[in-house]
Amino acid sequence: MIIRVANPIYDSIFKYLMEDERIARTVLSALLKKEVVEVQIRRNEYTNGFRDNISMFRIDFGARIREDDGSLRLILIELQKTWLETETLRFRQYLGAQYANPENMVHEEMRAPYGIPMVAVYILGHRVGKINVPVLYVNHKSYDYEGHEVTQGLPDPFVDSLIHESIIVQIPLLHGQINNRLEKVLSVFDQTFKEKDNRQVMEIDDAKYQNDADMQYILHRLIMASGNAQLRQDMNVEDEYFQAIEDRDTAIMSRDKVIKEKDEQISQKDEQISHQNQQISQKDEQISQKDEQISQKDEQISQKDKQISQKNQQLDRIREKLRQQGLSEDEIEEWIGK
Repeated sequence: MIIRVANPIYDSIFKYLMEDERIARTVLSALLKKEVVEVQIRRNEYTNGFRDNISMFRIDFGARIREDDGSLRLILIELQKTWLETETLRFRQYLGAQYANPENMVHEEMRAPYGIPMVAVYILGHRVGKINVPVLYVNHKSYDYEGHEVTQGLPDPFVDSLIHESIIVQIPLLHGQINNRLEKVLSVFDQTFKEKDNRQVMEIDDAKYQNDADMQYILHRLIMASGNAQLRQDMNVEDEYFQAIEDRDTAIMSRDKVIKEKDEQISQKDEQISHQNQQISQKDEQISQKDEQISQKDEQISQKDKQISQKNQQLDRIREKLRQQGLSEDEIEEWIGK
């Protein structure tokens, strides 16, 4: 049967879910792939930071998890959720504050204080680069100088105090496929199930969860959230905020499109001018070549005129000598013409 539930992508609904201890254990157990025996929301929970271009929702958990050998271990879980893309600096600043918090240190007798191991969980409403898996686990290993993995003596409180593991969930890559426990738990966040005309509501087939008491419990709480007037109002406020962001981004995109078109027109004109300049340069080169040819011909004519002048001078000298020998002008011309 298709049921209508509140969309947990909204901060208000997500908060309503995760403040329930059973649901928090269910979600975190699926993410960590370990049994969360006990979980508590720590101080500064629900730090909801609205910025100029982002809403970032944070919850801090203290959790006791059961290891494979049956032992219990205390860890911190820093869960951060955002709808929109943001700079990693915001995430780093928050984690830095948690590292610096004295409350996140363990004090034992006869031993220096050490930090509680931390796991950072990022639930993102957008994709990360070209990573094509819905859930990415980033775990650390230790190596010696030669690159060999070091396992003896680890885990160690000192080492665990200085590093943390991360889990990154990309909600847009949840596409209705349920192949494991985590995908089943995260399926309630799959935005392909939201109503066409109302993204505050999800349409979910509860038949997929008939034999799963924990998932039935999550769906029941989401049904309760959909009927809560205050939560609906909170979702409306979030919609108004993000609509303003979308309107601003649309205006920026329109402006950028106009700027891009102008830049393309300028580029085309620059290309035309460059082409025209190239044609003018070619014509100037042709004219220069023709001027050089004319100059060469003028020089040839000048040389020929000089040769003719020299020949005329020689003829004039010959005529003068012939006159001195007593020849008449007719005889001289006849003799020269021979």
